[in-house]
Amino acid sequence: MTAVMLAVLIGLGTWQVYRLRWKEGVLDRIAKAEASPPVPLMPVPSPYAKVEVTGRFMPDLTAQFGAEVRDTAAGTQLGTRLIEPLERAGESPVLVDRGWVPVNRRQPVDQPNGTVTVVGYVHPADKASWFSAPDDPAARQFYTLDPAAIAAALGLPKVEPFILVALGEPHAGQWPEPARHLPRPPNNHLSYVITWYGLALALVAVFIVWARKGTNA
Repeated sequence: MTAVMLAVLIGLGTWQVYRLRWKEGVLDRIAKAEASPPVPLMPVPSPYAKVEVTGRFMPDLTAQFGAEVRDTAAGTQLGTRLIEPLERAGESPVLVDRGWVPVNRRQPVDQPNGTVTVVGYVHPADKASWFSAPDDPAARQFYTLDPAAIAAALGLPKVEPFILVALGEPHAGQWPEPARHLPRPPNNHLSYVITWYGLALALVAVFIVWARKGTNA
């Protein structure tokens, strides 16, 4: 029994070592992307790549994503993220997360006219889990970043299979408020490595004590 438990604990610890190296690689790529200038959007962009896309926004086809409370100049407000398609010549539209907007706002949303260039990072499509809040396609309110589902609710036959999260500096009194930085996924794998290997060492120590007692008996 001790041998089986020891193999399981060492296996879990070793798996977390691999996960740690993978997460460090992800964080390193994100840090390099944030420090570098944006690159033109490629046909198959890497997740969390910082890119720039040129096109025209389609303000009649907007959706909302999530619910988040933030402190603003007008006080604490409930808000959501504004999703708006960016139409491109000869290419599929890109769904752009333009940023956070208050649900009850006094100022209208700032709407660029004509051709614009958006700088942002590529957010891969998400899948709903058991704990995800249900989407409301009729109201265009979503809680899972699924480009296909959002496009269907907007009546768009095809969009790119990712969300472009706009980056920029917020301006007082103007909405939406874009993301300022690329995301930083949490990296707790080192603590898991220490936990599993530590339990393995503790198991060995307990077994040695037990074995000595049996020998002395």
